[in-house]
This record gives sequence, C-alpha cells and structure tokens, in this order.
Amino acid sequence: MASHNESIIREPLITGKDITYAKITNDVLHPVENMPTKAWWIGFTVASLGACLWVFAVSYTFWYGIGSWGLNKTVGWAWDITGFVWWVGIGHAGTLISAILLMFRQNWRNSINRSAEAMTIFAVICAATYIVAHMGRPWMAVYSLPLPNQYGSLWVNFNSPLIWDVFAISTYFSVSLVFWYTGLLPDLATIRDRATGIRRKIYSVCSFGWTGSVKTWQRFETVSLILAGISTPLVLSVHTIVSMDFATSLEPGWHTTIFPPYFVAGAIFSGFAMVQTLLLITRKVLGLENYITMFHIESMNKIILLTGSIVGVAYMTEFFIAYYSGGEYEQYTFLNRFTGPYWWAGCMMYGCNVLMTQMMWFKKVRTNIPISWVLSIVVNIGMWFERFVIIVTSLHRDFIPSSWAMFYPTWIDLSVFIGSIGVFFTLFLLFIRVFPSIAMGEVKLLVKSSSEQAKKKLLDSGHIDPSHAEFYKEALTKFDSVELSDYEKV
Repeated sequence: MASHNESIIREPLITGKDITYAKITNDVLHPVENMPTKAWWIGFTVASLGACLWVFAVSYTFWYGIGSWGLNKTVGWAWDITGFVWWVGIGHAGTLISAILLMFRQNWRNSINRSAEAMTIFAVICAATYIVAHMGRPWMAVYSLPLPNQYGSLWVNFNSPLIWDVFAISTYFSVSLVFWYTGLLPDLATIRDRATGIRRKIYSVCSFGWTGSVKTWQRFETVSLILAGISTPLVLSVHTIVSMDFATSLEPGWHTTIFPPYFVAGAIFSGFAMVQTLLLITRKVLGLENYITMFHIESMNKIILLTGSIVGVAYMTEFFIAYYSGGEYEQYTFLNRFTGPYWWAGCMMYGCNVLMTQMMWFKKVRTNIPISWVLSIVVNIGMWFERFVIIVTSLHRDFIPSSWAMFYPTWIDLSVFIGSIGVFFTLFLLFIRVFPSIAMGEVKLLVKSSSEQAKKKLLDSGHIDPSHAEFYKEALTKFDSVELSDYEKV
C-alpha cells in the first residue's frame, strides 16, 4: 500500500472525507448487493425493448434475406458496415485506458478502467453481429477461420482484408476479455467473502480461488502488465486493419494511405466519448462522485479534444491530397461530399467532430458535466456520420456514371442499428448489477496518497508552500462532491 503523499497541487483522485477501505467496498458494491433502483429498472426496460427490436429485425433479415435492407448493386456496403466500424471504434477506449495508461502509470485510470473494459467487450459483440447478419448465411461464419471442413481443402483468402478483420477482431476480443476478467478477480473474491448461500457459491467459482496473499497479488500484477503489453499494439492494429478494408481498394475516396492512423485516432475519439456518456450517468445514478471526480472527467475531455483535433487534421489532409494529386475522380469524390445529395451527412460529420469539440479548449466547458455529456453524444453522432460519409458517398458515385445510385435505408436498417444500441445498454446495465463497476483493489491503492483526505492531512501539517496550498484550495471548486466548509479552518 502506498504510504507517500503526492504534490499538493495535484488534484485528488478520490474526494470526500472519512474515506476508508471499508467505505470504498460498501460504496462500490452497493448496486451489486442491493435491489436495483427505479432508475436502473427504467433504463433496463428501455434497453431491453431495444434489444427485442434487434432480435426481431435480425430474425426478419435472416428470413427474408439482406434484400430487406436498403442495399443495392452500387452501395453494397451501407448501414451495416457503417455500424460495424462505429462499434469497433467505440470498443477502443477500454483497452487504451486499461493497457496504455497502466503502462504509463497513470493512476487516474483506476476509477474508470473497469467500466471502459466492459464497454469494449459489449461494443465488439455488437460489431460482430453486423458482420454475421451481413453474410446472409450466418451458419457459414465458421468458414472464415482456416479450419478443416467437410468441403475438403477449402481455405480462406488470406489476401482479403476482410479475413484480416476476422483475425484482428477475434484476437482483440479474446485479449480484452481475459484482461477484463483478470482485473475482476480480486473484487469477485471480495463479493464472495461478503455473500451467502447460492451467491457465495457462484462468486466462489468465478473468483478462481483468489486468496489475496502477497504471492497472488504479485502474479496478478505481473499478468496485468503482460496483458497490457499484448493489448497495446492491438489498439493500433485492429482499427488499422479495419481501415484496410477500404484503403486496399481502388475506390475514389478510399484508396489513401492516411486511413490507418486516421481510423485509429477516430476510434479512440469515439471510444472516449462513449465512456464519457456512460460514466457521467453511472457516477450520478450509483452515487460514485467521490471516485469518478471532475479530474477524471476533465482528463477524458482532454483526450477527446486531442484525438478530435487529430481527426480534424486528417480531414484537411484528405482534401489537400485530393487537390494535390490532380486525380479528377478523387477530387470529385471529396467535392461531392459537400455539394452532392449527401451534403447534409458531410456537414454533420465536420460540424460534430471538428467544430463542436473545439469548445473543449475552454476549461469551463471541460469541467461542466451537462455540457460534457451532450458533447460526448454529439461526438458519437458525428463519428457515425463520418463512417456513413466514407462508405456511402464514396460508393454511390464511382468511376462509371451509369452505375450511380442513391442509398435509402429501410425500416430494417434503422431497427438493426437502434436494436444494437439496445443490446449494448442491456449488457452494460446487467454488468453494473452483477460486477463492481469500479476496480476496488486499484482505487484503494490511492487512499493514502491521492485522496482528498490525504491532501488535507498534508495541508494540516503546514510543511508546504503557501502558494501551493492556495492553488489547491481554489482548485477544489471544480469538484462537485467537495464541501469547501471543511477547509475554512485549515
């Protein structure tokens, strides 16, 4: 357990007074050990209705075929692949927070990594459902893997980026799942020790015999670092390979080398926005303001601002390369995004992803919870339109004018997309009812060094620079769970 105090000018990662290890356990496990609240039931009911809509829409697709979608011979990829890329992008923030920030020893990840990792798992599941549904014959999905089969020596086409997708995403999902579940083991053992009856038996099996000994913790930290090292290149590789679905073609608007870094930045951008959307609601409904503080919210907003700016630079680079290349087809494709029939989608993409996120340069915006929540939703809307623009506007007018066509989504397209959101939120709401949404073991490491009471103790000692003390007291106004009256006598 850390026994040192950090600098007083560093904002506390745990706010509130009288924070003990027992209080952290009680606060985090309250949603797991008690009956669900009315707010949870309302959210779960709405999400379940969306999941039922998804089941109906996908069943309808399997019965009548993908001709029930708005696809045509020109726009063969439309809402389904747009949704697939969108969900894969959302799944990137969890691994980034868990792996890369762990390797850089960023302790502010401790309160948000558990929910972000769960979000990754659920987002990848939603993405995979699009691919299976788009196949038309979902029972043939197994043949995307190079396994012996009854058709003899039938092998997949390893030159196809679609096969690269299968390997990249399945590997990403497997490693993310192991990483997430490994981090759960100490907390599952805590629930096991507090539970009785059948719940105790279930959590005893799930905790894999965790004892909490020093040797167990040493192995836990070693495995976590190994998995973080494996996951880090996956963050870059998965969406890079997804971008190659487009970049390896000759289609105008797709055949560009900027796609891999552009897609990775966009994935982190949308992923952090979804984490922000979920956690701003979760911290309020579950009463976790002491552990997911304004510092966490502002830090995520800074990453959203950074990656959003990178995406904006990528947009400008695309236009410049199209102009500089002198290719008339490439130039027309980008001009068509603003002057063609889908101009409104292009405006939504640039407005939501570039213009709106630049508001986060201002600290008052980054530390305003309602505005941050609205902007996180705006970002994900913009990122969906980005994928729509890249896919549909590049396909609907290609090299041959005789094949130009418009794409119009059907009610099945809409139902599958809305239903996938319902599936995602249903899984997330079940997650916060069964598992702790905050990693208790990792948060407890911060109590003696990075908590508000540790900072207050440092203030009481009087052995610090007065200017630093005043800076810290002024910074406390940003934390919605801090009572400034506690500092009046310090």
